[in-house]
Amino acid sequence: MTGDVLPCFDASSLVLPEDASCIITVPITLDIASNHGVIVASKTGTLDKAYSLCLVENLLQKPTAKELIENQAILHDGRTLLDTGLIAARGKAWEELIGIASSSKEMISELLKSGKEMSLYEDLVAAWVPAKHNWLKHRPLGKELVNGLGNQRMFSYCAYDLSFLHFGTSSEVLDHLSGSGSDLVGRRHLCSIPATTVSDIASSAVILSSSIEPGVSIGEDSMIYDSSLSGRIQIGSQSIVVGVNIPGDGENRQPGDSLQFMLPDRHCLWEVPLVGYRGRIIVFCGLHDNPKISFSRDGTFCGKPWKRILKDLGIHDTEIWSSSDIKEKCLWNAKIFPVLPYAKMLSMAMWLMGLSKYKDQSMLSMWRSSPRVSLEELHRSIDFLQLCLASSNHQADLAAGIAKACINYGLLGRNLSQLCEEILQKEESGIGMCKNFLSMCPSLQAQDSTILPQSRVYQVQVDLLRACRETATSLTMERKVWAAVANETASAVKYGFGDHLLESSHVISLSANQENNVNASVDHSFYQKRARVELPVRVDFVGGWSDTPPWSLERSGCVLNMAIRLEGSLPVGTIIETRKMVGVLISDDAENQLYIEDPSSITSPFDNDDPFRLVKSALLVTGIIHDKILSSTGLHIRTWANAPRGSGLGTSSILAAAVVKGLLQIMERDESNEHVVRLVLVLEQIMGTGGGWQDQIGGLYPGIKFTSSFPGIPLKLQVTPLVASPQLVSELEQRLLVVFTGQVRLANQVLQKVVIRYLRRDNLLISSIKRLAELAKIGREALMIGNIDELGEIMLEAWRLHQELDPYCSIEFVDRLFAFADDFCCGYKLLGAGGGGFALLLAKDAHRARELKHLLEEASDFDVKVYNWNIFLGQ
Repeated sequence: MTGDVLPCFDASSLVLPEDASCIITVPITLDIASNHGVIVASKTGTLDKAYSLCLVENLLQKPTAKELIENQAILHDGRTLLDTGLIAARGKAWEELIGIASSSKEMISELLKSGKEMSLYEDLVAAWVPAKHNWLKHRPLGKELVNGLGNQRMFSYCAYDLSFLHFGTSSEVLDHLSGSGSDLVGRRHLCSIPATTVSDIASSAVILSSSIEPGVSIGEDSMIYDSSLSGRIQIGSQSIVVGVNIPGDGENRQPGDSLQFMLPDRHCLWEVPLVGYRGRIIVFCGLHDNPKISFSRDGTFCGKPWKRILKDLGIHDTEIWSSSDIKEKCLWNAKIFPVLPYAKMLSMAMWLMGLSKYKDQSMLSMWRSSPRVSLEELHRSIDFLQLCLASSNHQADLAAGIAKACINYGLLGRNLSQLCEEILQKEESGIGMCKNFLSMCPSLQAQDSTILPQSRVYQVQVDLLRACRETATSLTMERKVWAAVANETASAVKYGFGDHLLESSHVISLSANQENNVNASVDHSFYQKRARVELPVRVDFVGGWSDTPPWSLERSGCVLNMAIRLEGSLPVGTIIETRKMVGVLISDDAENQLYIEDPSSITSPFDNDDPFRLVKSALLVTGIIHDKILSSTGLHIRTWANAPRGSGLGTSSILAAAVVKGLLQIMERDESNEHVVRLVLVLEQIMGTGGGWQDQIGGLYPGIKFTSSFPGIPLKLQVTPLVASPQLVSELEQRLLVVFTGQVRLANQVLQKVVIRYLRRDNLLISSIKRLAELAKIGREALMIGNIDELGEIMLEAWRLHQELDPYCSIEFVDRLFAFADDFCCGYKLLGAGGGGFALLLAKDAHRARELKHLLEEASDFDVKVYNWNIFLGQ
């Protein structure tokens, strides 16, 4: 990828030729083509409705309309092919490319000695196009490229559905930042800006990786990047400033003082270090200046024609273009930029831009006597190592300042892990900075946990410890993160409950007399009690992750899901019976069995491979191990789940809900759904798996429902059943396919990664979960009006967002399955956290659903099972 185009297209559908190179193109209008590279492709080849694949006949750079016509580059619809800079090489073309790369050491040495340059873009591509060979042979190392690569050909793959953002010119960058998508653009990032009472910075200005001091003015739609600007500086509107460091001019400035520097509207300003020169050169031009348009073709400098510039300044063209080798006089080769002390360069820049008296003889004399360079010379002489080093150091210092303020004054709303990555660009002092921040962390512990959660405080310390290379200590601190999440979850749900939540490892000890008194007061006669709880599984349409602590403890969540039977039955259940023998007997459908003689001995944490940790956790959260019922009787708890492990149907949480509900029935305590939901939320923290509230709600409440959660103590849950018409129920049951992929993955592994990213305040994750919650609201409205097709679109967007949250939630098998089903479906996604388990396929109609089901059952490529199911609407 060599170009200045940001493309969006389905790369998996590319048809790339064997033993050849291929360049991706897209049709564009001629006005855009005049500023970019154009591909001339053969009129014959593979022509498809979605793409064309043709031999490349020629390459044109910024062609005029006349040149496009002469080279037969105009398509039948009046457009031409934009060169996106995306290049693929396969087979022999790839082998030859690797061959020339592995033997290029002498070529590169020769290039460096000669001081000439070779374009990996223009020259390399030209080697695969015979029409460019004569031109290429006169370029540095051109003959070697032709000999090494010229035996293979290049094809143009024209992707008709490709959309792209081109940012090859400064004006295109600003157009993008202020255009139709400007509401998506973050206008402040990694920056330090003063208060609005001591500066004038337009709200539409984009400030990135920059430090702005009081007294600076920045106009509308301008962009400041990687710069430091001191007081008494004025930047106009629609201007770009990059890599500029204008120092302060002392502490005695007054509001009425004259400006130190001013950049007019629609101008660009940047600084570059040169090899062998200690300072930096100030470079500037108009936003719409084209450096390659010649003096004779009305080329411009600072937005004005060259003839006018030279006349106003009193400069003769031979003073700028003195070399006899110059064929086209243009901004690119104009020796106009003076090399002077920094303050004098600033003054000279304003004079050249027309902001000082034009006939200022002192300025003219200084300009004439100073060494001067052109853009072309600058391009060859830039000290790239120094440029990158200064930029990374500048960004590290900014990140350090932001991190310090965040710890000292803020609520840790920044991503400290990301800031540490910036700080560590300073190899020598970066770790020292992070250790200094780590020493400030104890003060955070004293903050009110209702304002600054402990889990967030611990995660900040984990990130700083890792930045300081203290891995072992960070692992110890990470355990505190998860303990804090569990405690915060319990605090949010235990309001109004007994004190046993998360305190169940405390064994109540009695003196001998107290024990005798208890035994004397207990009725030892045995009463048989039995509780049977059977529940459906849940299908989640959209909104998952917004139900998960700590998100749901701090932000609102919304989930749209549905309870279903599988193969005509309720798949999840438990039977709990009292028995005369004391202790607890646990058995499951895998024929595992455990007898616990003393239930009060149950303590968390549990081993990850403990098959009984779910039931043990249920015994803890319900408090039954301290209940008088177990003083003289025992329990037999049997569980089953007739759904594959790692199914994505919420089976584990729903089974936990069944056991909790059954235990509460035995205890004759509050077994309301809301009570059970909140207890299961804590249960999953005790188990160590984590998890939110949507699974247990999906199984406890029948039918389709929209659930919202609101942070607070207690955590408030609002379940809104959707009154589904018989027609809607029938259509969903006919069009939705519930398919087990045969691939298994445990959700807690994904959940831990997502929770850590949230605790780090990962912006992409936060925006993705917000969108999932918003889509749940949209999905509810779609179902209420019976618009099932819109639900399919929502499922597709939800699936894309899930892949942003976890890149591994899809696998190659699932991608193939969805590609196979795409023509039949208007929506699809994996259920739960993804990575395997069940897939939900929403067909375009009942006929295509039946057809797809038949194809999946018959296809040898997919060892999947399509389950029979129906919506569970209650007993």
